[in-house]
Amino acid sequence: ELRVTESGPVVIEVNPRAIGGLCSDVLRFGTGLGLEDILLHHALGDRAPLPKRVDTAAGVLMLPVQGGGTLVRVDGVEAAAAVTGVERVAITVHPGQELAAWPEGGAYPGFVFARGESAEDVEQALHTAGEELTLVYRGVDTQT
Repeated sequence: ELRVTESGPVVIEVNPRAIGGLCSDVLRFGTGLGLEDILLHHALGDRAPLPKRVDTAAGVLMLPVQGGGTLVRVDGVEAAAAVTGVERVAITVHPGQELAAWPEGGAYPGFVFARGESAEDVEQALHTAGEELTLVYRGVDTQT
């Protein structure tokens, strides 16, 4: 994992593990199996049936904390969910929770999942949905 900063990419983590958090929810294999199921099948020497080709693009936006403080609410969830291509908006924080921006913080306040005909469609949907979401902190408003 890396972060792109103004001074260039910064490596955050190098680790031989499956993707963490809700990010693996973006992967669908048409089999009813999630990524963790497929990894277990593979580790046990059992090949899970997978489609040979996927004809759609998918992506996930991990919402940044940006700023931080005591969360009051997250505005714009319904508007973000209504963006064409967005399949799900998952807010994983709650009012009253203390949030800190990277590098001190480590949690994402939520995730937006999108699917579309092309990578460009998905990227646009995620960008548009992200602009709809506002993390409201005690005494501070921050656009994600």
